[in-house]
Amino acid sequence: MAKGKGPYVCGLDAAVDVVGGKWKPMILWALHDGGTLRFGELRRHVAGVSEKVLIQQLRELEADGIVHREVYPEVPPRVEYSLTELGKALNTALLPLGEWGDRHMREIVARKHPAEREEQMAVAQSG
Repeated sequence: MAKGKGPYVCGLDAAVDVVGGKWKPMILWALHDGGTLRFGELRRHVAGVSEKVLIQQLRELEADGIVHREVYPEVPPRVEYSLTELGKALNTALLPLGEWGDRHMREIVARKHPAEREEQMAVAQSG
């Protein structure tokens, strides 16, 4: 566990500790979708993440046994990231959460960003 708090109250507490934050689920999905990726490829798949934060999140995921980091002794050095079996199982568990988000995205956006929702409605009515 990277910076985990343990002991945990329940399984959900443990899972949220491992995958919590804005970027970890996006990293997991990028590795699920793209397979084994080099750092630059992974950074392009996770739009908006800074290099520093991506490095930090990858280190935590590696420490938790979710991501495997393979370093190849070449010049220049090549590093690839992939999901471990534990990481694949975690992605499988997160899939229903993503589906829930897809089903309720409009409502979530409407509640969190009312001005954006009104703008979308105006554009739809004028077109």
